[in-house]
Amino acid sequence: VAGTKESAFIHAVTAAGLVHSVTRACSAGNVTECSCDASLQSGGSASEGWHWGGCSDDIHYGMSFSRKFLDVPLRNVTGKSGSRLAVMNLHNNEAGRQAVAKLMSMDCRCHGVSGSCAVKTCWKTMSSFEKIGRFLKDKYENSIQISDRVKKKLRRKEKSQRKIPIQKEDLLYLNKSPNYCVEDHKLGIPGTQGRECNRTSEGPDGCNLLCCGRGYNTHVVRHVERCECKFVWCCYVRCRRCETMTDVHTCK
Repeated sequence: VAGTKESAFIHAVTAAGLVHSVTRACSAGNVTECSCDASLQSGGSASEGWHWGGCSDDIHYGMSFSRKFLDVPLRNVTGKSGSRLAVMNLHNNEAGRQAVAKLMSMDCRCHGVSGSCAVKTCWKTMSSFEKIGRFLKDKYENSIQISDRVKKKLRRKEKSQRKIPIQKEDLLYLNKSPNYCVEDHKLGIPGTQGRECNRTSEGPDGCNLLCCGRGYNTHVVRHVERCECKFVWCCYVRCRRCETMTDVHTCK
């Protein structure tokens, strides 16, 4: 649903994913327009026994590509009706890119006699996309609702917090999220009734969360499959027919 927390997260994680994929491709030499970060090839801290080297991830091309690919279509509608939504989505796109930049880290390789670490070669690398996703998930859970009144600048809806500046990495939303638990054809929400869930899980697939407190039904499913197959000389495979009974839980 447009303008919600979930929409903000999708915009951010899509922009971050594009930066991550393109930058990885650049470092691997799969893109002719870019390569490693040449600005870090010299320098370092000789007194501390390390220097820049290797192939540092150059996220500048990835960031630029992501902005051109995702932001240009949105910028074309900022002057029309619905511009508030477009400006907010542009912000959320950039928040995703900033997450990739913020979580850059330094990797090093040791050099020296018999594996000693007399000298280290270091390079900058992006974090795993899983770590970037967790960072954005935290931003999603602490996202900021903005005012729907047309102003030149995005501002918080909560009047008491308007003096607190909105950071580049913050995720913004305009509309409160609908109830995703209940089916709504108009909004394209399937609801969770009939969804299979995991009774023992405390995560998003767990029955307590997925069933939205409505409880769940349990039924037994019989599985029949071939098992204990053996090759018989010559020349066929002999198998047993095995049956298993499994409890399946579905949301009420």
